[in-house]
Amino acid sequence: MASEREPVKQDGSPALFEQVTREARLSDKVADMMLKTILSRRLKAGDRLPSERELGEQFGVSRTVIREAVRALAAKGLIEVRSGSGLRVAAVDAAAVSESMSLFLRGSTLDYPKVHEIRATLEVQMAGVAAERRGEEDIQSLTEACERMEASVDDVQAAAVNDVEFHREIARATHNELYLVLLDAIGEAQLEVRRGNLAAGASGETLAHHRSILEAIVAGDAARARKAMRAHLDSVERAWRERMQVGADAAAALAG
Repeated sequence: MASEREPVKQDGSPALFEQVTREARLSDKVADMMLKTILSRRLKAGDRLPSERELGEQFGVSRTVIREAVRALAAKGLIEVRSGSGLRVAAVDAAAVSESMSLFLRGSTLDYPKVHEIRATLEVQMAGVAAERRGEEDIQSLTEACERMEASVDDVQAAAVNDVEFHREIARATHNELYLVLLDAIGEAQLEVRRGNLAAGASGETLAHHRSILEAIVAGDAARARKAMRAHLDSVERAWRERMQVGADAAAALAG
């Protein structure tokens, strides 16, 4: 029979006593219970919640604890505190979700290859789904987005923005709003890469790939759309790596 694990100190040596497990604060427990109740009862945005006094009575805690719990949920955008009308369930806006992810990426130390790996996983599948579900309006919007980028190719900033919009139109053509939410979440992290690649002369290849993707989606050929998107994203990563190598070589030459 396996023996119980002996307690150890931070340096790995045996310890006489086990560490005491810290309990969550009472307000954190209340906030977690409130969130679970909101989700389990399928409360909609705008639905009214009990007053702080009523919540205190239901949970059996002080109003101070309730206020701290409400403040934590409000900071996460889950509850709105409206003057004169009390507490209400907040609307979780898709843009807010994407913005939170974008802020995380900007503030994190994730390198580009990791972001690109997620983008490839998402967009290859997205292109295939768009080919299966696109309607006439989607085809028109995609065609117009492709043409806008072609017309702005001499303006790196405009071309980068139009590049983003072309991919967003593909997400819309899936008729699954989660694709657009996820794509927008990493969009800001991709914009600088697009600018750099286009400025380095990758516009011709990018436009050709966009046309291939567009033609496959218009034809309703999911397999071809995925293949075209994969080829496009591989070229994007290759162009980025080439730029990084040129920069590294230049830095080494200066240092030498």
